[in-house]
Amino acid sequence: MVLVTGASGFVGGHVARALAGRGERVRILVRPTSDRRGIADLDVERVTGDLRDPDSLSRAVAGCELVYHVAADYRLWARDPGELYRANVDGTRNLLEAVRREGVRRVVYTSTVGCIGIRGDGTPGDEDSPVSLEEMTGAYKRSKFQAEQVALEYARTGLDVVVVNPTAPVGDRDVKPTPTGKIIVDFLLGRMPAYVDTGLNLVDVRDVAQGHLAAAERGRSGERYILGARNMTLREIVEELARLGGRPAPKVRIPYAVAWTYAAAGTALANLTGREPRAPLDAVRMSRKKMWVRIDKAERELGFAPGPVEEALRRAIEWFRENQYC
Repeated sequence: MVLVTGASGFVGGHVARALAGRGERVRILVRPTSDRRGIADLDVERVTGDLRDPDSLSRAVAGCELVYHVAADYRLWARDPGELYRANVDGTRNLLEAVRREGVRRVVYTSTVGCIGIRGDGTPGDEDSPVSLEEMTGAYKRSKFQAEQVALEYARTGLDVVVVNPTAPVGDRDVKPTPTGKIIVDFLLGRMPAYVDTGLNLVDVRDVAQGHLAAAERGRSGERYILGARNMTLREIVEELARLGGRPAPKVRIPYAVAWTYAAAGTALANLTGREPRAPLDAVRMSRKKMWVRIDKAERELGFAPGPVEEALRRAIEWFRENQYC
């Protein structure tokens, strides 16, 4: 039996789907309030629980030999940032304690590219790039960095834990959508009149799922593996979306100071009203660095071989349109 946490989310749903597709017995942990549209058709065992509820985690991992811990509170704005730490840091520790008690053979922990060190000279980062908590921007990145440290701490004390660091996945079934998916939706709705000078590494979410499976089979305990594909500027991304989606690409590049002022005002208002800002301040602050990375280690040790991101962007556009997001 294999447990997947976060299966109602974008990456976790694709991990569960990939496992079920190859005939694995899959159990998923879902919260009572989870949006399950992305996995409604999956033939898997569902266990209701919460990362903040240790008893529910013991029930979820019982009888499992492998756990994919994909669940995370992935928000770039929260009225109460403490919610991210309780889910991402405390929740990871709770799950790994349950794993240790129940004798689970191996854990694949899903971190993020945000925990990878990015050099100031524009050279793509890798698993060995120096990085510290002080470099993390915002509650999401800080909480994920601390959660990754928890996972590596358990690995150092004997638990078999492999860490994967996906970049910016794109593709179908992005129900929420994720911040990257929101870029696509906003573009298709004509809500992106301009862009900032930043860069992302895009990767097909289906390739990320396969990378998780490869990490379970071939990854080394206590090691991190970046799961990415193509480094692109935001301008290149919107130009590709324009080509695939049949809409004009924005021509205006917004100076960082203008974007920061707009986001700061919107985030201040959101903190008063509780309504999510169009452009969270943390997202703009993150844009100061181009999140470009190398995937040599995953290619070499896991056999990771991502396909072209254009196909994933095309699937994303089609899925968002078919499901009336735009």
